[in-house]
Amino acid sequence: MAAFPLLERLVRRQSDAWCRTALASGTALQDAVDGIVRQLGRCGPADLALVFASASYASDLPRLIPLLQQRLRASHWLGCLGGGVVGTEASGIPRELEQEPALSVTLLRLPGAEVHPFALNGSDLPDLDGPAEPWLQQVGCPSEGVHSMLLFIDPGSAAINDLISGLDYAYPEAVKVGGIAAAHSAAHGSLLFADPQASEEAPSTVPGTRPSTTVPSTVRTGAVGCLLRGAWGLDAVVAQGCRPIGPILAVEQAQRNVVLQVSEGERRRSPVAALQAILTELTPAEREQVKDSLFLGVGQSSFSLESGGQSGSPAFLVRNLIGVDPRNGAVAVGERMRVGQQVQFQLRDAQSSRQELNQLLAIQAQAQPQPLAALLFACLGRGQGLYGTADGDVEPCRQHFPETPIAGAFCQGELGPVAGSTHLHGYTASWGFVVAKG
Repeated sequence: MAAFPLLERLVRRQSDAWCRTALASGTALQDAVDGIVRQLGRCGPADLALVFASASYASDLPRLIPLLQQRLRASHWLGCLGGGVVGTEASGIPRELEQEPALSVTLLRLPGAEVHPFALNGSDLPDLDGPAEPWLQQVGCPSEGVHSMLLFIDPGSAAINDLISGLDYAYPEAVKVGGIAAAHSAAHGSLLFADPQASEEAPSTVPGTRPSTTVPSTVRTGAVGCLLRGAWGLDAVVAQGCRPIGPILAVEQAQRNVVLQVSEGERRRSPVAALQAILTELTPAEREQVKDSLFLGVGQSSFSLESGGQSGSPAFLVRNLIGVDPRNGAVAVGERMRVGQQVQFQLRDAQSSRQELNQLLAIQAQAQPQPLAALLFACLGRGQGLYGTADGDVEPCRQHFPETPIAGAFCQGELGPVAGSTHLHGYTASWGFVVAKG
């Protein structure tokens, strides 16, 4: 039989990879840490430890990583505070814990992958109109071969959208998944970062750039994350939780984030007039939903929707409607608008969210049926507030991936790609599936 060395190495790497995950709750941080350690037991050193803690532990956050490092081994530590946490119990059942102090820890062994952690102060960002090198310099890693990025941002950071755009610019091939950490009143940040293998000043891997500095504190502001190269990376699934109503419209007049006029074919009218025509075709229940669950989908490209939309239909970025001018029927949108863009009104409800998520997960299961882990970054507006019951996002994932551990956090904004660019979302479930690459 002919030998296939490359295939054999890939199979061996996948068999050597592992994920250990634990979920614990308790009023005291030490009790939660003890519960995590009991569940994880003795295991070899991990390449990456992901830690998500409830905002209830904010005052004790500086103690968290040191407590875990005393009893668990990992080359890199990364995580954040969440408005709630997502994790997998010892029984293998994934849970979303929104209203109680809880801690979720996931250890990943990723043979054949390169993990490059980074921490940015979030201020003094490079110019978006300049070259990419200053961004690479701040992160401390060249872009070649980087296919995945986990990214967590402190809620007090300035210019969050500029930060996201800059990292997209510097690492255009990297799928980026993450979220905005939970806010709190303690006198420190919301991000967790530790790199025990790094010295106080680690040489930059970008030729001609300054060294990157490792700050001793494990609690950070700004942004933290990690880049992935090689055999393991992330597949992103972004579920925005809405369904379209009415036709796709074209923007005919716009000023900044205000849409003044739209068209359908040859007919032009104000956005409010277009919406009024749509309302006549809705059921009474749908018209009630419009009062507090109406959004606008903003077309990002002419590519097909990942959820299986028809060829040529735009991928929509769902944005808030933040105001209406009754004088001219204009609407203000939580996004800068431009003439020629396609838009479509959207309704958000539990049934639509479940249906969309199941469609997206089914597509992902066909492409990668056995991910090593699933990372969920869900909006604080989802969970029980949207579904009426607990575990509304993790249960569909368990149905499609029954053996896959799930971990993550409830965020104040979720990061994930739409039409090839990374965006900051709301009311969204942004998933990162840890899968073998190449």
